[in-house]
Amino acid sequence: MKQTRLRIFILVISALFIGIGIAKQEYLEVMQKAVRVCLECIGIG
Repeated sequence: MKQTRLRIFILVISALFIGIGIAKQEYLEVMQKAVRVCLECIGIG
């Protein structure tokens, strides 16, 4: 019973943080950094 409540709590908190990140458009910055790293790996950037 305790484990179930803990799992639900963690799920709710995770969804809340994901929602905050989407609302602040943080995914755009993450994508830009990922592209920059990929371009550096292949020697273009």
